[in-house]
Amino acid sequence: MTDELKLLKSAIKKATPRPRAKARRDAIANAMAAYDEKMARRSQGSAVLSRLMDAAKAATGNLFGRTPMRLTPALAGGASLAVLTLAVMSTAYLQNDIRNRAVTSEPKLTAEKPDAVPPAKLKPIEPLKAPQPLPQLDVATRNSGVVIIDSLKAKREQEVAGATAETSAQVLPSAATPPAGVPMASLSGSRPAAPPAPVVGYSRTLQDRMAAMPRLSPDQIAPQYQDQGRDKFTATDANPVKQVSQEPVSTFSIDVDTASYSFVRGSLTRNLLPQKNAVRVEELINYFPYDYPKPDDKTVPFKTTVNVFQTPWNSGTKLVHVGIKGFELAAESKPRSNLVFLLDTSGSMNAPNKLPLLQNSMKLLLETMRPDDTIAIVTYAGSAGTLLEPTPAKEKTKILNALGNLRAGGSTAGAEGIRQAYELAAQGYDAKAVNRVILATDGDFNVGITNREELKSFIERKRETGVFLSVLGFGMGNYNDALMQALAQNGNGNAAYIDTLNEARKVLVEEASSTLFPIAKDVKIQVEFNPAEVSEYRLIGYETRMLKREDFRNDKVDAGDIGSGHTVTAIYEITPKGSPSQLVGDLRYAPKAAGPATSPAGNGEYAFVKLRYKLPNEDTSKLIEMPVTKAMDAGGADKAPQEARFAASVAAFGQLLTGGRHTGSYSYDDVIALAQGAKGPDAFGYRAEFINLARFAKSAAALESQK
Repeated sequence: MTDELKLLKSAIKKATPRPRAKARRDAIANAMAAYDEKMARRSQGSAVLSRLMDAAKAATGNLFGRTPMRLTPALAGGASLAVLTLAVMSTAYLQNDIRNRAVTSEPKLTAEKPDAVPPAKLKPIEPLKAPQPLPQLDVATRNSGVVIIDSLKAKREQEVAGATAETSAQVLPSAATPPAGVPMASLSGSRPAAPPAPVVGYSRTLQDRMAAMPRLSPDQIAPQYQDQGRDKFTATDANPVKQVSQEPVSTFSIDVDTASYSFVRGSLTRNLLPQKNAVRVEELINYFPYDYPKPDDKTVPFKTTVNVFQTPWNSGTKLVHVGIKGFELAAESKPRSNLVFLLDTSGSMNAPNKLPLLQNSMKLLLETMRPDDTIAIVTYAGSAGTLLEPTPAKEKTKILNALGNLRAGGSTAGAEGIRQAYELAAQGYDAKAVNRVILATDGDFNVGITNREELKSFIERKRETGVFLSVLGFGMGNYNDALMQALAQNGNGNAAYIDTLNEARKVLVEEASSTLFPIAKDVKIQVEFNPAEVSEYRLIGYETRMLKREDFRNDKVDAGDIGSGHTVTAIYEITPKGSPSQLVGDLRYAPKAAGPATSPAGNGEYAFVKLRYKLPNEDTSKLIEMPVTKAMDAGGADKAPQEARFAASVAAFGQLLTGGRHTGSYSYDDVIALAQGAKGPDAFGYRAEFINLARFAKSAAALESQK
């Protein structure tokens, strides 16, 4: 020990008085009370190192040995000074702090109390107004708002409680008691919970107050608005029964769209029958792939197959089933694609089954593109603009980033988006490529040109430039199918409705070739029935595709297209001559029906089928003809080919959904039995899904309950 240290130690011994026993006890008591008051609700240390000094001492002791603690006069004196100093500081702190804190049951302080605050100077508690209902907020949000207001009231009560308890030790009521004139039930409209017993000087914690507060039930919250029942479809009447003697020729355009089936499926899976105008029977039938005979080569792009058999729902009539199979292009012979994605990003697309599903659908289509294909993106909401200039499909990262940045908001300037999309397609036009605009929307056009006829005229003119239009519909509740169908039919394209990601995969991946690569355009069908064998006929479906008789040979009249590998099905219900199922009676004063056809070729024929089509790059139509003879008659429905029987089951299902005017006593159970017997391999499960939809239709509601 150095001389300086010895001198310091000696000075401390002489200068430090010995503490008095009473003062020491009072100081320690005051310090302990102050510590308990200040630190009772605080944790010490941390979860990892609860006491850092203990750990440090332990490490030092292990290295250098432990030094025992000895109570020396110097240490005792220093401790006494420290305790006295702490007592004085704690007393001053408590005198200022206790005004804002409730009195506890801890030991009382011996320090002198400050002057009491006169009760008259205390501000009275202002009554808390009941929170007003907040529109369009969920229960959790509403409750959190009540808790925040309640906590502010609690803080004010604590301030008054601390000052009052300090002067008069008055017992305050529980903080859960509402102000006078405001019943507890008025805060939320529900039955209040019983408040806990009051505690002297105790301020309840936030958790206690939250547990005591009544909560709002979901039916007390104003629901967020959702579009409902505003879907728009073209109103049509089912094709009537026609007499062969009066109108022997039927002409229509083929239809390869499938939007109606997807919409019907979306309705039935929500236990709701679709509105009748949403059911287009031909689109239900053509939703499924059929194993029809394929054409031999691409010089004749499709092959026609005809079957005749007894009608499942009427034993007195027969079905004439016409199946068409398109030629399937080889992968190496498919042309390059120049595509423009026209994407609706308006506020009406802000739903999980709209914009997010649209983005994922476009990503699936991108995976089918070849590296030298080009993709551009135009978006429209309140206005339209180019999001992505024509970009090679090999730059996937750039395209995916553009799709990922889409956000919904604003009104819907659909017409301006269509105009800009066609301009962008024209910039990258390639006469040897497929040039197509793909419109993805819910059809809610409400800014700019919204008239359907004006938009149709624009699309028709652009069709002549070689740029076609396809439509992908999204959403339910405000879907404008009428506009989407008009645009697709006049744009030499097809319309599909995307209700699930699996449907997007079917349309844009599995059927990408038939969607993007046409093998024939303006395909028309004309059937002439033999009055000697058939008295009546009725075309099932195709109400929106009917043509005039003279339109068949007019190459200026637009019709439907067939894509690579596509199948098309048409079904007539005919009444043989002399059948008791004839619906239209003979006229009293009309001349008697003619006998057998005078032409030898007409003997034994039910009808004669004609097809006209144009190759994709030609403007002159070609003709295919074939008779429908009695030799093609399979007899009973159970003897018909499998594909024809399944198509008949779908035709019956569609007619039942629209009222079953011509199906008699045929039921959904009959549809299920017929479809199960003709389901076949069903690699993708589409036919099994159809059977389940028929089951859903048996118990589905006719009108959706209000949301």
